[in-house]
Amino acid sequence: MGNYPDLRDLTLPDGDGLTVGREIRTRSVVPIIMVTGKGDTIDRVVGLEVGADDYIAKPFHVRKVLARVRAVLRRTGSRPRGSDAAAQDERLTFERWVLDVAKRELMSPAGEICELTTSEFDLLRAFATHPKRVLSRNQIMDLLRGHDWSPVDRSIDNLVVRLRRKVETDPESARLIKTVRGVGYTFAADVKSGR
Repeated sequence: MGNYPDLRDLTLPDGDGLTVGREIRTRSVVPIIMVTGKGDTIDRVVGLEVGADDYIAKPFHVRKVLARVRAVLRRTGSRPRGSDAAAQDERLTFERWVLDVAKRELMSPAGEICELTTSEFDLLRAFATHPKRVLSRNQIMDLLRGHDWSPVDRSIDNLVVRLRRKVETDPESARLIKTVRGVGYTFAADVKSGR
């Protein structure tokens, strides 16, 4: 998507455009323009409340759409790239570890940078943003979207083992990342967030 607006028709063959718009907004700050045949005021209000930056009712002239796209790009041009400005500056702390989301670094209680692969960092962030909740392997795969997972292999389990080796005092008796047999994993630490 980049920084280009996502033109989203509310009437989609495989789902509701409002739901899609809401889902995009939870993951990204990409500008969204709703395009629909529904011109009622309530439809416009709902579209804007779910996170759309503009709302265009059909029929419309192409020049009008281009003008609206340019206006939205001007308005949103100062937004940072990525999923969310606040999340980019966020630091998550647990058991004296510091996970710096903006820098994509993990600092140990001893003050040393712990080297993590991209997948390990993303997994730790997923756990730290969902503390004390049991996450199934499928939920973890969804949280790690963008990675190439196969539900039949043991990729998640192997990734958890690798991460435990780096953050657990004793990886054999895990205190932070606990296995919930037959279900998945839970991050047992208390997590605090801040900048």
